[in-house]
Amino acid sequence: MDDITALILDDHAAFRRGFARLDDARDEHELLAIWDALALHLDVHAEAEEAILYPHLVRHGDDGEAETVDAIGDHNKIRDAVAESKLHPVGSDEWWAAVRTARRENSEHLAEEEDEALPDFRRHASVELRAELGRRWLTFHGEHKNGRDLAFADKDPQRYVDEHRR
Repeated sequence: MDDITALILDDHAAFRRGFARLDDARDEHELLAIWDALALHLDVHAEAEEAILYPHLVRHGDDGEAETVDAIGDHNKIRDAVAESKLHPVGSDEWWAAVRTARRENSEHLAEEEDEALPDFRRHASVELRAELGRRWLTFHGEHKNGRDLAFADKDPQRYVDEHRR
C-alpha cells in the first residue's frame, strides 16, 4: 500500500504540471478544460489533507500545531482563489488574476509542506500509520469522486487545531 506522503507528493507533481499546462493553453476552451480539472483537484486535495494528514500532524509533530495552522490558512487562500476564478469569464484579466493567486499560494504551500510538514510527519509516524493513512487517502478519493459531498469551505485554522489536538 502507498504511503500517504508519497500520495501527497504525487498530487503536488500533478499540480505543478497542471499549472504548466495553463501556460501552454491556446484558447479559452483549453484553459477551461485544464483549469476545471486542476481547480477541482486542488479543492479535493485540501479536503483530503484536512481529513487525513493534518489531524495526525497536529498531535504528533515537533511543530505540528504551527504547521497545521499555516497549512489550513494556505488551503483557505487557495480555495478562495479557485472560487474567485469561477466568478469571471475564462481567460479574462480577472480570471487570470485569480488563477495566478491560486498558483502563487499553492506553490508556497507545496514548498512549506514538502520542506517542513511532511518531513515532520515522517519523523513521527510509523510506516504502518503512513500506510494506513495512504489507504484512507485512496478511499477518501474514491468516496468523493469529482468532489462529491465535499463543501470546499474555508476553515478557521486555530479552531481546526483546537478540535484535533489530543
